[in-house]
Amino acid sequence: MRGTITTWFEDKGFGFIKDENGENRYFHVIKVSNPELIRKDATVTFEPTTNNKGPSAFSVKVDPESKYIYIAGERIKLTAIKSFLSFNEEVPAEVGIDKENTVLSVGALMHNIRPKAAPQPGEMRTVKKLVITTFQGTTHIFSEDEIDIDATMKMLQSK
Repeated sequence: MRGTITTWFEDKGFGFIKDENGENRYFHVIKVSNPELIRKDATVTFEPTTNNKGPSAFSVKVDPESKYIYIAGERIKLTAIKSFLSFNEEVPAEVGIDKENTVLSVGALMHNIRPKAAPQPGEMRTVKKLVITTFQGTTHIFSEDEIDIDATMKMLQSK
């Protein structure tokens, strides 16, 4: 399973990982194969388990600083990103959310989305989108129906 270190108490030797389903899992430094790479916001792979206090992780491996980001199944090299921006677009309201092809990271949220009401013919809705352009001329467009646009923008700005 994959996740991200959200909290790391170096002096105490433990922290927490948010897994790909959004669940927080406890981990201890002795369960990490490469503890020298532990840092907040690092991506990790691990085996999920449960201890007497709740969800936890073992066989944790911290990913080295990646040259790539993964957004909705797309692998994009960080040094290849020429520009990125978010914008709002009006789309027909009857265009539904494709629950079958959404990425796993939002899968837990998808079953909680309830339509307001049946859309009227011609009714429009505003959708936030993210566009990433590479130096190779490739343009990737993601909508808020696929990813968390604000969180992805923050991640891109921090790189």
